[in-house]
Amino acid sequence: MASLQGRIALVTGASQGIGRACALELARAGATVALAARNEAKLAEVAAEIEATGGQAAAFALDVASEESIKAGAKAVLERFGKVEILVNNAGITRDGLMMAMKRADWDDVLATNLTGAFLLTQAVLRPMLKNRWGRIINISSVVGRTGQGGQVNYAASKAGLIGMTRSLAREVASRGITVNAVAPGYIETPMTAVLDEKLRTAMMATIPLGRAGTDAEIAQSVAFLASDAAAYITGHVLDVNGGMFMG
Repeated sequence: MASLQGRIALVTGASQGIGRACALELARAGATVALAARNEAKLAEVAAEIEATGGQAAAFALDVASEESIKAGAKAVLERFGKVEILVNNAGITRDGLMMAMKRADWDDVLATNLTGAFLLTQAVLRPMLKNRWGRIINISSVVGRTGQGGQVNYAASKAGLIGMTRSLAREVASRGITVNAVAPGYIETPMTAVLDEKLRTAMMATIPLGRAGTDAEIAQSVAFLASDAAAYITGHVLDVNGGMFMG
């Protein structure tokens, strides 16, 4: 495992699923982790889990759907740690429905949370990275941002948007020693996918050449790699972690 000893990481959506797994993995590699989400009770549990194994973590209430909350949360993290060196934009929601029946609010909520929230938080913590000439920004996209998915025009658009943001920002900040990459998970066993019915789950599994769902730990390990010095020459890249669902 590449060492992240002494680095300061901020993970959104860290209370459960992929975000929690990323926080645990980054802490295991030596980073001090700022845990951000709306559910403070769950964040406290994750912080305690990290500290029980000798790591360092602190919880921050942050709603990525709210610009006000993002600014306040980022300010609190920077006041506590002085900088953010590794940012994992993971928080996201779904509001599935067919295009013809999708409510404008369901479009707006998903784009505001999954894409605009990542933009605003990145903007809020970028200055110290530029000043220190080192940074790792990792955006959690999705296989559907690469392939599209019926019934998820809002979610797919938000995740495809993250990929465009990743590549554009990578070009802007590369000269300052900052890399910007995306991880695009496929079908991963998380609380978000646990609500899928058995018929849909079976259909999804049939599209995976490796024949199984992925785990949140496998996504977290990919994130930790991209955050490390071992990935210093990788930027503007989309790492597909999907068991072969999409090969591009």
